Amino acid sequence: MLQVKKLSFSYAKDIVLKDINFTVNSGENLAIIGKSGSGKSTLLKLIFGEYDLEQGQIFWKNIEILGPKHNLVIGYDFMKYVSQEFDLMPYTSVKNNIGKHLSRFYPEEKEQRTQALLKIVELEDFATTKVKNLSGGQKQRVAIARALANEPEILLLDEPFSHIDNFKKQTLRRNVFNYLKTKNISCIVATHDKNDVLGFADEILVLNSKKIIAKDKPQELYKNPRLPLIASFFEEFNVIKNKIYYAHQLKIVEHSDLKATVKQSYFNGNSWLIEAEHNGTIIYLNNNESINQEEVIYFKISD
Repeated sequence: MLQVKKLSFSYAKDIVLKDINFTVNSGENLAIIGKSGSGKSTLLKLIFGEYDLEQGQIFWKNIEILGPKHNLVIGYDFMKYVSQEFDLMPYTSVKNNIGKHLSRFYPEEKEQRTQALLKIVELEDFATTKVKNLSGGQKQRVAIARALANEPEILLLDEPFSHIDNFKKQTLRRNVFNYLKTKNISCIVATHDKNDVLGFADEILVLNSKKIIAKDKPQELYKNPRLPLIASFFEEFNVIKNKIYYAHQLKIVEHSDLKATVKQSYFNGNSWLIEAEHNGTIIYLNNNESINQEEVIYFKISD
């Protein structure tokens, strides 16, 4: 279990995190979300031991996580951290990067492990390619595979799929997160992408104004976002009569006391997002087809 207790941290005089408390059990996936600058990456670095704590404590099981004042070498064997800077060996192959820390005394096991990880990150065809010749997304996949090579007890991921194109993201997420569950590896993911969270995270922690403002299961935060900031992470939303509603909860009907004037229609694949003005405020609705600008529509709210 990871325990973060009364953690506070600042850069110079700028407070970044204040009175942070949470736990992550073995095998759990915790997603950390929040606006840029909310402290997500800083929190991961503190958990990894990259910075010295000013206040509070961090424990993995019975081991206290300490920073560079206490550890000559940053980090712990049971924990791996994949940052947005991949720190790979550019002039060696993908295969050698992944197997870097695997024992040479067991070559067959090393080869099997490397091949299994190449499959998980879908880089079998690039095994002998030098890392310097890879795209940013491919390098990110190598970094993830290398972090998994020695099966850490806890994995820290900072925007882990941000460089990866949409053609690979969905299967890669499933491969990686399913693997972590199979191996009972705890995972903390800092992300701006709801698709890194929904379907994978056991809980979501929301950072804002230096503090934790919410921590709950994805289903609960999605269904009851409580704050516009939380709703905005998941979908387009509206605030009507002081309540938050997603675009799909507003239904266009023939007759209603609620009406709006269409300003724009955006194609979304399986539907259209309609931008309209209601009582001087812009709202968003989903519809099966485009609607002409300035057309008056009527809508109802469905929970």
